[in-house]
Amino acid sequence: MKLKFGLISADSHAQLDRDAFTSRMSKAKWGDRIPQVVEVKDDRSVNPVERWMVHGKIRGNYVANCPAVMERGETKCYPQRWEEVPPKVFDPLERLKALDEDGVDGEVLFPNPPVQNFSFLQGDGAFELACVRAYNDALAEWRAASDRYVPLALVPYLSGVETALAEVERAVKKGHGGIALLSEPSALAKGTYHFNDPAWYPLWGLCEALGIPIHIHESGGLATKISFPRWSGYSHNQFHSMLTVPTGAFPAESIPNLIFSGILDRFPRLKWVSAETGVGWVNYVMEGCDHEWERRRLWTEGILTRPSELFKRQIYVNFWFEKLGAEERHRISMDNIMWESDYPHTASTYPRSWKFVEETLKGVSEDLRRRLLCENAIRLYRFA
Repeated sequence: MKLKFGLISADSHAQLDRDAFTSRMSKAKWGDRIPQVVEVKDDRSVNPVERWMVHGKIRGNYVANCPAVMERGETKCYPQRWEEVPPKVFDPLERLKALDEDGVDGEVLFPNPPVQNFSFLQGDGAFELACVRAYNDALAEWRAASDRYVPLALVPYLSGVETALAEVERAVKKGHGGIALLSEPSALAKGTYHFNDPAWYPLWGLCEALGIPIHIHESGGLATKISFPRWSGYSHNQFHSMLTVPTGAFPAESIPNLIFSGILDRFPRLKWVSAETGVGWVNYVMEGCDHEWERRRLWTEGILTRPSELFKRQIYVNFWFEKLGAEERHRISMDNIMWESDYPHTASTYPRSWKFVEETLKGVSEDLRRRLLCENAIRLYRFA
């Protein structure tokens, strides 16, 4: 990749084409359980709409999550039929034009519907594995199309840890630059191990050996279990805003769990990324974890390293609209913060990302700006 703009998004979202699963999964074996776009009747619309259907169940209230590239508004913010979805959302070559338009060199690719709904956890392990493999294969084609993309592989949960290991190895060989995980799989998939269980140690060890980071996006799948109840008087936009802003609350649960589980001490070269959660929560969590570590003498219980040191050694965070005060960013470490655009979601800075860059980094030296905007991501994801 040739660096043209000096800006890399450490969190964007790849919408797979509507035939990504139907073209890669056996119709004879899986039938209508295959993830696919189908026409349905919606009481809020005069005309039929389209939705993703997985395992025979309709998923979500739109066919693609891409309001940043759609006309803004209560009814037009999310596409209701596939023909409304702009090609630069799901076509990797068209997407390159959007990157150039926004002055962005490259993207780390997280999921979009139907994957965001964790719908693959329905049914049995064989079905989940087939869906995960189809997703990882389809997203690997983005990397084959351009080295400006870093795809993140999904991990199967229902077939056991050995199956997960094999899939991660297979995905990395196809070009994936990391994995995206649930923050607590046993809360979402019955029969799986708790995130902290030693049964997952082989997976952490494999990722450490391969040199690929592990990502927890927002709540890591737990938003539906901890979100504030919806008020009936909210408009769609009001409710979505109420859900979007508290993303910084999610890692305040998942990161202390990661630190006090002992995983970071056990796998000291393994890198973790808390994506789309901002940075405002970090200093409180580091101070809080340090306080508990000292008061409870947790080094006597296997947490050998001070939590704030663990954080700076192994955990990365992203920002996109927050103004990073000097004290705040330096206490986190300028080597642990990366920029993101969140393209093509509603909170995305597209197509004026550089305007947000200038607003958020006023007074920051050129050397430090480059670290935050591209160099940290280049180092972590090994962009050429």
